[in-house]
Amino acid sequence: MFTRLSLRLRIFLFFCLLAAGGAALAGGALWFGWSRAETTLPTAPFITSFIMFAFLNTGLAVAVWLLFDENVAKPINKLSADLRLRAHSGIDGPVDTDAARYLGDLAPAAGALSRTLNASMMDTATQVAHETQRLKSESERLTALLTEIPIATILLNPAHEIVLYDGQAADVLSQIAPPRLKAPLSDYFDLTTLTDAIAQLSPDISEVPFKLGDKKAERVFDAQVKTLGDGGHMILIDVQAIASQLLKARPLVFDFELMNVAETKEIRDTPLRDLCFVPFDTETTGLSVENDAIIQIGGVRILNGQIIDGETFDSFVHPGRKIPPGSTLVHGISDDDVTDAPDIATAGRAFHHFARDAILVAHNAPFDIGLLRKSEAEMGVEWNHPVLDTVLLSAVIFGVTEEHSLDALCDRLAITIPAELRHTAYGDAHATGAALVKLLPLLEGRGVNTFGQLIEETRKHSRLLHDLND
Repeated sequence: MFTRLSLRLRIFLFFCLLAAGGAALAGGALWFGWSRAETTLPTAPFITSFIMFAFLNTGLAVAVWLLFDENVAKPINKLSADLRLRAHSGIDGPVDTDAARYLGDLAPAAGALSRTLNASMMDTATQVAHETQRLKSESERLTALLTEIPIATILLNPAHEIVLYDGQAADVLSQIAPPRLKAPLSDYFDLTTLTDAIAQLSPDISEVPFKLGDKKAERVFDAQVKTLGDGGHMILIDVQAIASQLLKARPLVFDFELMNVAETKEIRDTPLRDLCFVPFDTETTGLSVENDAIIQIGGVRILNGQIIDGETFDSFVHPGRKIPPGSTLVHGISDDDVTDAPDIATAGRAFHHFARDAILVAHNAPFDIGLLRKSEAEMGVEWNHPVLDTVLLSAVIFGVTEEHSLDALCDRLAITIPAELRHTAYGDAHATGAALVKLLPLLEGRGVNTFGQLIEETRKHSRLLHDLND
């Protein structure tokens, strides 16, 4: 049982035991002296002496505990967090040994080990960066090539979830709802004709043409379905008739790990790596959930522990009122910026689709989630997603005594927020997502592997912020 308590709490209980033990021994000694007296002695002086000793002994224990906590327990926690950062999140830089100066050779030894690991990691990182750049260049060439062909390409896994879509498919999907990996194709199209076409596939028939209608019943596309060897399918959509309406060439978005359909589990038992997260942020007319309104929503999507390039949400929102000058000084958004923006009902529904089947992640989540839930009636949706708060995640990893602002957390995790993106919804959402990507391996390194285990840990710090997963 005691192993589940934090180091600082265990040390505090140890000193409490010392204080209680000292008082008990003193009380026993006084009683023994009083009982062995040859004549009957008054008890009041003994009781007074015991009370004075107990008070002074407790004060001494508290004073020594405070010194021990400040110079031993806190430095051990900080040193452990620094080592975990370097071991699990690839943070470069020297270990802060000054805070652990009273721990003897432990801090220098940890620093030496960290330098050795960093040197090895830098060599590996250089090789990975070189290979990543090569693959990125090839992906850009492939994207450019596919853009020249008026065919939108979508790959599906056996569960008919989207595994890959090219830039032209992204434009087609975005006219229906925000495109996203792992989304069921049924979120965008009526699959009746697709199901019939798949039924016609056989070893002798590798592709079947069919008509594909969107969910809004506004457009029908000429399409073909091809079978893939692993049970998935490729959908090719003819977009020649609407090529002039396509916005721009977008990156090829894919994650082939999604070809393997994960076993459906209760979310509390699902490994963190198997979950989809949507870190998001809002900019508002003020700081009151009850009285203020959203003027900007930004978000990114995380799958398999990585931010998905190309899947972002960034929209101004018309608040239906004037933006106070004081708020504009913070986020730089004026009335002119939101003049032609959608209202909260339209923007909120679009973001709800973007975040479907995902865990919402925010820094100080009660504020942002509260604003969304306040407008549920206007949007016609329910914001009943599971929620993670990076303030609480920071407390789990680094302890409650550290600062947990977004700037402090990003600084601790070596994440740079461009000055022009700070206090913008998308910029802060991306920073929150980057922090989550680095926090996930730290959590796993502490043995927190499932969503249920993580919620149990965050609820230990509910005095900081209310947990929203009731």
